[in-house]
Amino acid sequence: MTRSRYSRREMLSLTGKAVALSVVSAKVAFAAKENSSNHFGSVVGEPAAAKIGESILSNGGNAIDAAVATAFAAGITSPSKCGIGGYGGHAIIALANGKITAIDFNSAAPAAAREDMFPLDAKGRVKGNLNYHGWLAAAVPGTAAGLQLALDRYGSRPLREVLAPTVHLCEEGVAPPVETRAQAALDASRNNPSPDSSRPAPAAGKIKNVPLTQMFRTLAERNSVDSFYRGDIARKIAAAFQKNGGWVTAEDLAAYQAREVKPLALDWNGLTVHTAPLTSPGLMMLEAMAILKSLGWSKLPARERLHAKLEALRIAWADRIQFFGDPDKVHVPIDRLLSSSHADEKRAKVQRALQEGRPVPLQIDSSDDEGTVHISAVDRHGNMMAVTLTHGSSFGARVSVEELGMVLGHGMWRFDPRPGHPNSPGSGKRAVNNMCPAVVTRGAKPLLAVGGAGGTRIPNSVFEVLASYVGLGATMDEAMNAPRLQTTGTLKLGLEQGHSAGDEAFLKKLGYNLSKGPSAYVSAVSLDGKSGNPRGLSSGGI
Repeated sequence: MTRSRYSRREMLSLTGKAVALSVVSAKVAFAAKENSSNHFGSVVGEPAAAKIGESILSNGGNAIDAAVATAFAAGITSPSKCGIGGYGGHAIIALANGKITAIDFNSAAPAAAREDMFPLDAKGRVKGNLNYHGWLAAAVPGTAAGLQLALDRYGSRPLREVLAPTVHLCEEGVAPPVETRAQAALDASRNNPSPDSSRPAPAAGKIKNVPLTQMFRTLAERNSVDSFYRGDIARKIAAAFQKNGGWVTAEDLAAYQAREVKPLALDWNGLTVHTAPLTSPGLMMLEAMAILKSLGWSKLPARERLHAKLEALRIAWADRIQFFGDPDKVHVPIDRLLSSSHADEKRAKVQRALQEGRPVPLQIDSSDDEGTVHISAVDRHGNMMAVTLTHGSSFGARVSVEELGMVLGHGMWRFDPRPGHPNSPGSGKRAVNNMCPAVVTRGAKPLLAVGGAGGTRIPNSVFEVLASYVGLGATMDEAMNAPRLQTTGTLKLGLEQGHSAGDEAFLKKLGYNLSKGPSAYVSAVSLDGKSGNPRGLSSGGI
């Protein structure tokens, strides 16, 4: 049996690339603010790949063509975060004709998966991190199927044309910048000590991934990703799993389907927020917004608004951890969690917390993870797409189908390894993740498409942008640039830079344990209210 795990440095070598663009530390990557505006449209979220999407727009493509082209290319420019072997994601599409839809391309567990497949130690942790790194951590990749489904149903260009820039990127290679090479070496030596840790970081100059190039070229020539799931490429993927002790089979790949699904929606202040349904955590965002709506949130004094926002989000996190799972496999009380009676019940708890100057009492386990790429696109006609895709954490499972030059994401990691939980592993199940793209409409008109990158920070940050934009009537710029909170429901609270000393003292007095840290890197597009021109903005992470 070949060795199944690789350090970050080895992943850079295996995936070829150019690609080292993505291993720059989160703080550096998130520090940039990305603004984009032109009369053809706008694409934001992954700067290097977004140039490809904007070229598609300038040549007459629509927002879906641009977003799909950018998503495929992001696997080459940000390979530690996403790729064609990534575990998948979620997308929201809002068309200028008023149609709103969602694409679910989340990873699916193999048929052999069972709820007790990951042995736990005395502290409840998975022995050997088998759900995090290695072949058991990888499930059926959904990215290729999801992007093609979106393109086939709502794009205007064939896959071969949309894939052409990615093929070109692979053929040319991408040169990792100096600071990225240094960070890759630092991360590998600090976090992934191994017998190979003395190997030098990637050298300057362009690095090419020949097997990956050939696979993309083949898919483009066939104008279809079908063979990735049901053909010669699928057989190579299945053989790699079998060789290395993984559980994904040719039958699992053949059974996989990306799905068009109905978004969840919430009306507030004359606007409607639409977001991806489970297994996206969009339900959590809408639940928190429903509580704020019930509170009459915009009428509260500023400090009470801050407190109420935090408590609503914490309550939603607690419900997520208790109830969320794959709704095709387990019962999730979605209607109840979005009901006005539930919002009123939780509003009363928040009101008591405001009156008593304390947090809402909750019993909740902490959660944390990193990674992901989000892309938002708008065209001159007003069509919008928000798509989030990921490997999971850096380079996912850190295993590679070497014959294809393809790294696999770790979709199994997103399951709760404890048997009996709604989000426990299971045959064909899709795990709850942190990707929650959303769009906002007024009537039938799309106004805003938004999403984020950054693990558990994503639903919090996207929620904050939406709450400001919809609940307070903020502009896109105001909502995107306001300082954000980071919570997973416990009394540990992260604050992005920009919060006042008074706010910090207030939150500390309430009983929160404060720390400074990044928010998610949020990317949004809209049609400018004055000029009508498409524009985009990305911010966050500092």
